[in-house]
Amino acid sequence: QLVESGGGSVQAGGSLTLSCVASGYTFSSCCMGWFRQAPGKEREAVATIFTSVGSTYYADSVKGRFTISKDNAKKTVYLQMGSLKPEDTAMYYCARRRAGSWCTASFSDFPYWGQGTQVTVS
Repeated sequence: QLVESGGGSVQAGGSLTLSCVASGYTFSSCCMGWFRQAPGKEREAVATIFTSVGSTYYADSVKGRFTISKDNAKKTVYLQMGSLKPEDTAMYYCARRRAGSWCTASFSDFPYWGQGTQVTVS
């Protein structure tokens, strides 16, 4: 199970931190990702992290503004979002691949999803 929190409304230039708490599986060796989907657009990868080694990926659109991190003891993945822009407005989802699978940026490779948390930037 994946449960996101931390979304909300913020003015352009502001910051938000999203959290994703995982349960029911081995957290310490898997790929976790944050994806987003705006109305009328495809779901896209924002950032991923492999929990055992901490290797990360960022979409070009968020590089330098967003940071993905994890706390293995808390089974939690975070997405720190800064310098937010109106185009960052979307539903943000936490997802994971099956244990042992490498990280990818394709949403179809992630079988497990949270319910999403809305981020609105005005």
